[in-house]
Amino acid sequence: MSDLTAAADIDSRLEGHRVELTGYCYRMLGAAFEAEDAVQETLVRAWRNFDKFEGRSSLRSWLYRIATNVCLDMLKAGNKRARPVDLTGPTPLAQAALSPLPENTWLEPMPDGHILPTVADPAEAAVARESVRLAFVAALQHLPPKQRAVLILREVLAWKASEVAELLDTSVASVNSALQRARATLADTDSTAPDTANPLDEEQRKLLDRYVAAFEGYDMAALTALLHEDAVMTMPPFDLWLQGHDDIAGFMLSIGASCEGSRLVATEANGTPAFAHYKPNPDGPGFVPWAVQVIDIADGAITGMHCFLDTPRWFPLFGLPDHLDADA
Repeated sequence: MSDLTAAADIDSRLEGHRVELTGYCYRMLGAAFEAEDAVQETLVRAWRNFDKFEGRSSLRSWLYRIATNVCLDMLKAGNKRARPVDLTGPTPLAQAALSPLPENTWLEPMPDGHILPTVADPAEAAVARESVRLAFVAALQHLPPKQRAVLILREVLAWKASEVAELLDTSVASVNSALQRARATLADTDSTAPDTANPLDEEQRKLLDRYVAAFEGYDMAALTALLHEDAVMTMPPFDLWLQGHDDIAGFMLSIGASCEGSRLVATEANGTPAFAHYKPNPDGPGFVPWAVQVIDIADGAITGMHCFLDTPRWFPLFGLPDHLDADA
């Protein structure tokens, strides 16, 4: 085998693990671009040290060891990502103000295609989707970094305790203890996942179709009829969040009134339905990016509208166009 062929073979073998490693790093870090940076660093380290890989473990296990070390290094700064609902109580409409917080405050959305590898087992696929939901990833941020790694490896990826112990250079007893503490912490957090089916069932598809029609028509009566009575609306990088029909509709008709006449384009993020939200272009024809909306559904109603507004970052990540024509 020539050097070029060997190099191409190594590249192919490493790249084959990119999506699952990105999912792992995203759960660890809660940040889309940091996760992709961590995976890139993992693959670079693996490439540079491939001649030292002795095959005593699988290539996959070796890559996860490198990725874990990269993530633990990145988490030493102590920053943990959050949702607006994790930081404050709901904002009454009368007090609503758009006060941004730094980018590194927020849990970030992630396209499904970047973090959910194709798997044949429906049960395995369901676990993977549930474990990248915003609520679950936010709950993981409450765990110390090593406990976070243990819980993801054991509960999400179904590694044996002995495999995790080897990866972390610790004992099985230590892994089991960390897992027990992590479970106890998660039990005290609101990590309830929405019950969105995959693929969407007929009722959920109809619900989302009605949501698009109501939002694009800016029909607040129709929109609130689709919302759970305790539905929340968040808008990172702003720290406020709204709860309930009256405050959500009131915000959209006041501070958010410029969204009237918007268009929604379906996408997928965090294992749940999502939309690219385009507002009417104030400077000419067509529509311009405004938000990536991640939608939570439970019990036949929309329970969360999470609107990520930093579109210069999100729309390229999701492969979304930077403009829609007027006839879109």
